Amino acid sequence: MVTIVGVLGTGQMGNGIAHVFAQHEYQVRLYDVLPAQIEKALKTIEKNLGRQAEKGLIPADSVPAILGRIKVVKDVSGFADADLVVEAATETEALKLDLFHQLDEAVNKAAILATNTSSISITRIAAATKRPDKVIGMHFMNPVPVMQLVEVIRGLATSDETFQVTASLVEKLGKVMAVSQDYPGFIVNRILMPMINEAIFTLHEGIATAEDIDKGMKLGTNHPMGPLALADLIGLDTVLSIISVLYEGFKDPKFRPCPLLVKMVDAGYLGKKSGRGFYMY
Repeated sequence: MVTIVGVLGTGQMGNGIAHVFAQHEYQVRLYDVLPAQIEKALKTIEKNLGRQAEKGLIPADSVPAILGRIKVVKDVSGFADADLVVEAATETEALKLDLFHQLDEAVNKAAILATNTSSISITRIAAATKRPDKVIGMHFMNPVPVMQLVEVIRGLATSDETFQVTASLVEKLGKVMAVSQDYPGFIVNRILMPMINEAIFTLHEGIATAEDIDKGMKLGTNHPMGPLALADLIGLDTVLSIISVLYEGFKDPKFRPCPLLVKMVDAGYLGKKSGRGFYMY
């Protein structure tokens, strides 16, 4: 039974994951290598809970109790008593392999180790541990408190028990599960990232402005947000990481990252988080 959940990484995904677990009465242990990032995450969670209360989605008097269920820990040893740890660090394979090796050493052997990776092989991540049967992908969508979907991805060694516990957790969080095989990009990013990359090629080749590309997809196909604005929201470095995983994983030229995307990331134009991407913020 899962009652204590560790969340490793407190960026836009990590703080959202901590938020939803605490909201659903799980005790949450929160850690990030950057203390300033943790403080920012706690403020974001409090602000988002306040918005939910204003909209009547949660009782206003429940906010202090939800925040009280989130405990900051000083390093991964603070996850020792967790029943589940969800890793939500940067989308870099070498980093994730190192973190899973550390978690495997620090966390009790009965615990499930989940990764919020949006594209990297669960099987390879699991192989960095001595408990590959207890490693699984739990890919939440951004923003986590709002979006219903969680992609669940089994590695080659993931046990049926680990899968069933994870499926039950998704349901208890009020989310909807989509099950994917362990291939680069899984379901959502296998489809989404080539579309975003093609939108960038459309801009790169001078076919249309960023505004008209986004207008075309919003008004022509009823997307709530244009692909270039969405790329800015996700982070262009993350988009490049994911499309590169697809390209390397399948060796198919249709996944080749657009040169403009590479150039913008090289320049530090990462979208909303840097103040500049395809649009200015």
